[in-house]
Amino acid sequence: MSAEQDAIIAALAPVADGIAATLGSFCEVVVHDFRRPERSVVAIAGSVTGRGVGGSMSEIGMGILARGDEAEDELNYVTRTRDGKLVKSSTMVLRDSEGAVFGALCLNLDISAISQAHALIGQLAGVSAPAAVPTTTFGDDIDSVVNAVVDAHQLDRHKPWAELTREERVELFRSLDESGVFAVRRAVPQVAARLGISRASAYAYLSQARTGSDTPQEQHT
Repeated sequence: MSAEQDAIIAALAPVADGIAATLGSFCEVVVHDFRRPERSVVAIAGSVTGRGVGGSMSEIGMGILARGDEAEDELNYVTRTRDGKLVKSSTMVLRDSEGAVFGALCLNLDISAISQAHALIGQLAGVSAPAAVPTTTFGDDIDSVVNAVVDAHQLDRHKPWAELTREERVELFRSLDESGVFAVRRAVPQVAARLGISRASAYAYLSQARTGSDTPQEQHT
């Protein structure tokens, strides 16, 4: 199936160029190859997120990667980049003839100016402000994306690692696994460093999160 998947990826590069040229400078189209998650961007047209060929997937891509062949398209969602751009996106999964998910075609539109105009009109009309939009990490460095996912999951628990119970620590690793973090090479050592624990402890927590059979004992570096 690799040859078929390669052909689909190759065919989408000019499609990306065509879509971006049609929609203009506020549009970016990205082709992702999930077979290489650390540098999944294999074609890109336009510049909204600042990435280039060889760049990494975002948290959205990691989530799709984690769901594997059960993944579905994610359409018309809105996120905010680290530099403050408001981006409306659609992510369409790529499947081969056997239904295996191996990549994605992503459309990103910078709607910052439209959002500002909408907010101004809303203020003049006395309409309440829209809900906060989550920040997504777009970049060429997969490490920054992994760190952002770890930080977000850690903050969701409202306690530092040292104050988490063993069950909460296992659950943290389970949620990271479900987010697709550990599909990235070298992710376990990076997560361990981010949390301030040993690699052995990180592997043990991940093992229990996946099987429930191990009881991790904290090992200090």
